[in-house]
Amino acid sequence: MNRKMLRDDQWARIESLLPGKASDPGCTAKDNRLFVEAVLWILRTGSPWRDLPNEFGRWHSAYMRFSRWRDKGVWERVANVLGGDADMEQLFIDSTIVRAHQHSSGAQKKRAVRKSVVRAED
Repeated sequence: MNRKMLRDDQWARIESLLPGKASDPGCTAKDNRLFVEAVLWILRTGSPWRDLPNEFGRWHSAYMRFSRWRDKGVWERVANVLGGDADMEQLFIDSTIVRAHQHSSGAQKKRAVRKSVVRAED
C-alpha cells in the first residue's frame, strides 16, 4: 500500500517501545512497522480482522500478534507515552458529537390517548 498512516518521526517515537528490538531476547521483528500500520488500518476502518488487505500479511497472524501485545501491555505502554503529548487546545465537543435522549432534556412524555367513557357509550 502506498499510503502510510505513520510518518517517519511518529514511527521513531514508538519504535523503541515495541518488542522485537535487537536488544530483546529472541528473534527480532523486521515487520513491526507493517504490523502497526495493519493495526491502525483496522482501527481507522472499523473492519473485522478478516478484511485486512493482503499487503499487511495474513490476518490471523496479525490478530494473534495484536492480542499477544495487548496481553503483555505493549499497547498500554505506547498509549501512556504518547498520551502525555495530547494537545487539548483543538478538542471540540458540540451537539453533532454528543446526543441526548429527548426525555433527558425535559420533553413531555407521550401519553396514551384514552377514549372517554361517555363517547364509548354512544
